[in-house]
Amino acid sequence: IELIADCDGVLTIRRDGLKAVNSLGEMMIATRHGGFPVRKGDKLAGTRIIPLVIKKDKMAAAQEAAGPAPLLDVHPFGQKKAGVVTTGNEVFHGRIEDTFTPVIESKLAEYGAVMAMHTTLADDPAAITAAIQDMLDKGMDMVFCTGGMSVDPDDQTPLAIKNTGARIVSYGAPVLPGAMFLLAYSGDNRPIVGLPGCVMYAKRTIFDLVLPSLMADVPVTADDLAGLGEGGLCLGCPVCTFPNCGFGK
Repeated sequence: IELIADCDGVLTIRRDGLKAVNSLGEMMIATRHGGFPVRKGDKLAGTRIIPLVIKKDKMAAAQEAAGPAPLLDVHPFGQKKAGVVTTGNEVFHGRIEDTFTPVIESKLAEYGAVMAMHTTLADDPAAITAAIQDMLDKGMDMVFCTGGMSVDPDDQTPLAIKNTGARIVSYGAPVLPGAMFLLAYSGDNRPIVGLPGCVMYAKRTIFDLVLPSLMADVPVTADDLAGLGEGGLCLGCPVCTFPNCGFGK
């Protein structure tokens, strides 16, 4: 028996239930990795009865071990509108070109989302906070901030995000590229994200691991981010095959 996705979305797996079923013996379920995007028609999982036949009480035990909720679920992608706040004195004053924003637009487009608002600001935390709040007030589903995410004294973006009153999930993630990633949620659970500079130049980063869940309104927790450490080292292969590789798994 095989399970096929009926829509485009992000796959989630109840790993404890899956392991409980597979620990019983006589039957098995093999799945894709959760947390990654799938497309309608993709194969998600397959199951087999190991001895070809199985007693009814064993199947009942497997059902009990799995629990009442589905082991797998596909959360469909929504039609998202994003705001982008580009920060940094160098970009604001035109000393360097903004090459970050086009990268974000491209990655959003992979999920049918659009950048509906964009502003460029100097390293002024009060102005950045006001811009984030303005984008939320004008109906943006999420806000991405670029620049100012390291530990340099001039980097003000984390402070600006905190000053919106958002709930900070994590500042930092065990992923390379992407250690200086910041994730927060507004009071009504809209994501506010601080993107480190690596997203601008590295092909795949923490952004690629988290963005599918954000696009499907699947909450990302501090525990989720902490769990990315094993597999969180991108090897920068000469030919990138992501997501068909170990990155994020």
